Amino acid sequence: MDKGRIYAGLAVMVGLLSLGIFFRAAVNDNREYDRVVSVKGLSEKEVEADKVFWPIVFNTMSNDINSLNQQLDKSRSEVLEFLKEGGVDDSEISVSMPEISDKYATEYGSNDRAYRFVAKNVITVCSENVEKIRTLMASQDRLLKKGVVVSPNDWGNKIEFEFQGLNKIKPQMIEEATRNARSAAEKFAQDSESRLGKIKTATQGVFSIDDRDRNTPYIKVVRVVTSVTYYLEN
Repeated sequence: MDKGRIYAGLAVMVGLLSLGIFFRAAVNDNREYDRVVSVKGLSEKEVEADKVFWPIVFNTMSNDINSLNQQLDKSRSEVLEFLKEGGVDDSEISVSMPEISDKYATEYGSNDRAYRFVAKNVITVCSENVEKIRTLMASQDRLLKKGVVVSPNDWGNKIEFEFQGLNKIKPQMIEEATRNARSAAEKFAQDSESRLGKIKTATQGVFSIDDRDRNTPYIKVVRVVTSVTYYLEN
């Protein structure tokens, strides 16, 4: 028999055997990398609002347009004086044009209404001194004593509290959420008799800012959730 062919055959057999060993090792390595755990980490922080929008809505009514304008001027002056006495700066006050309606001309029904003309007025306060404005809100009954009836805020003129300091607390909240995610992953690895490996993927969720409850809209709850996938090792 040709020795060259024998050697060639042996070389092929050794090569195939080596390839099989390496292939098996590669499969095992891939299986190791398939073992992962996906966890979420939450960070939650309670903060106070640092900006407020306060629309003060009041109506004036009369059967005479000239009398209506006089009442409108008086009521507007009383509201502005109330705000100035409370320490509100001119730059924080916006006065909107009044919306005047003629009940006889614009609404169906008989003309026996108590007042023909009604003017809706809105003076809006926009301030970063939330505590000061909240104090004024609690004392707006002083306007009633001066003849100004403040209407309840409706959906179109809502009192709004905002938190603008998110960028200042973002880094520590992300760090806390990631740390909480790792703690959950370590507990899972311990329970499964594994070791926690490197991070495979990680995503940061969207920050949300919500009222803590309906009665204290000036207190906000900031939340963020991070999702992390770790490799598990034997």
